[in-house]
Amino acid sequence: MIQLSDHFNYPKLLRFVFPSIIMMVFTSIYGVVDGLFVSNFVGKTPFAAINLVMPFLMVLGGIGFMIGTGGSAFSAMMLGLGEKERANRYFTMMILFTLLCGIVLSAFGFVCIRPISYLLGATETMVEDCVLYGRIILVFNTAFMLQNVFQSFLIAAQKPKLGLYVTIAAGVTNMVLDALFIAGFHWGIAGAAIATGISQCVGGLLPLFYFSRDNDSLLRMTKTKLELSVLLRACANGSSELMSNISTSLVSIVYNFQLLKLAGENGVAAYGVLMYINFIFVAIFVGYAIGCAPIVSYLYGAGNRQLPIP
Repeated sequence: MIQLSDHFNYPKLLRFVFPSIIMMVFTSIYGVVDGLFVSNFVGKTPFAAINLVMPFLMVLGGIGFMIGTGGSAFSAMMLGLGEKERANRYFTMMILFTLLCGIVLSAFGFVCIRPISYLLGATETMVEDCVLYGRIILVFNTAFMLQNVFQSFLIAAQKPKLGLYVTIAAGVTNMVLDALFIAGFHWGIAGAAIATGISQCVGGLLPLFYFSRDNDSLLRMTKTKLELSVLLRACANGSSELMSNISTSLVSIVYNFQLLKLAGENGVAAYGVLMYINFIFVAIFVGYAIGCAPIVSYLYGAGNRQLPIP
């Protein structure tokens, strides 16, 4: 097993980050499957509604990426310093903070999803689908945020393959339930949202269960306390990932505004298809970055300021 303390060359680095790359690519692919089932079995208007409200949902879920990337950097740095107790304490604090943020943001989104849908440009024919899909997804938003957080912490815990297995399990769950709920039970857009939400529970709760028990990774949940300075620094460190998520969502919102004016629901649906394909290619670079970050943080904590790659 490759360890964070190893001397990395390029082949070893690529082997370590490969599960993270596949993890992110697989996440993007099962998003494509969502769109495939909705567009073929429900219709273009519900598909357009999903793509219209999705940027808002992704911004809320992106808080998890911020906490995960920023928090895992601190935990990996503590591991490099040899302070495993502090690493576990920081890790647990980030998870509890994610749970709190998830509950608050989900409640806010659930209440405000209708006016937000209108603000995003939803027409009267689309708004009910936007609200229905959005509210169901927001019920599971905390699990989605945890999934995003654990994608980074599983790498910092030296378990990138476990992260991949969890993502595959979540993806297969989504695909099977999409087929069952949409094609089989004909639940429409609600079926798509429920399938996605259950898959997010698989991706978010399985690692929570794993880290809450004794395990053979570098991290586990333990007693903690609020350390505001660490929390703020971790969020500041992960803010670049959040800003990337927000900027991508804002671009999608602007495109949807213009497409609704120029091409109506067909334009939004077509753009959604292109974005699904684009996510697959972007996921390669995101997965590589997520996989490399804990290595750098660990080496920094260990006092090695030069990445040990010849």
